[in-house]
Amino acid sequence: MAKTAKYDRQQVIDKATNLYWQKGFHATSMRNLQDEIDMRPGSIYSAFGNKDGLFKEALRNYTDMGIAQVQLCKSQHSSPIAALKAFVQKQVIDTQEGAPNGMCMLAKTMGELTDENQELIDITKAHLGEIAAEFEALIQQAQSLGEVAKTKSAKDLANHVQIQIAGLRTFAKINNDKSQLHTMIDEIFSHYPFQ
Repeated sequence: MAKTAKYDRQQVIDKATNLYWQKGFHATSMRNLQDEIDMRPGSIYSAFGNKDGLFKEALRNYTDMGIAQVQLCKSQHSSPIAALKAFVQKQVIDTQEGAPNGMCMLAKTMGELTDENQELIDITKAHLGEIAAEFEALIQQAQSLGEVAKTKSAKDLANHVQIQIAGLRTFAKINNDKSQLHTMIDEIFSHYPFQ
């Protein structure tokens, strides 16, 4: 009879995601992970291979949370642009207080890692691409409904929104004036080609 794991894998990944998101990959030690997820190093290695393996799962988990948040916004708004704007607001404003770190974990990872972690960089880039694809789909839908001009490609606009989120999240770490942040988010979608 096979041994069953004495832990909830998703709960462990959720805790590790929050820890990595808060501290970053390099600043998170095996000891930090042990304390946070309540597993011994041998169990971590057995379940995830190593620190990198657990980090890969945390990156996947974070990306899945972002995609789920996009889907939730889509279900709450009839307009694709209103859904995208709501997502941006959640990412920029809500994460300042309700998340382990106000920065995007994927953007933070891209800024932290070097060539010696190329595999993790490539995985992170792919996850950023998945999020951008969600934006692109919303923008394409908005273009087909006439909400957004078709003069720029949906892919270019999705990249623009992703850049704006990263910049606004950084700005919010410096100046967390919610009224100003709401105005800045409104401005993304109130100018051509969004209007």
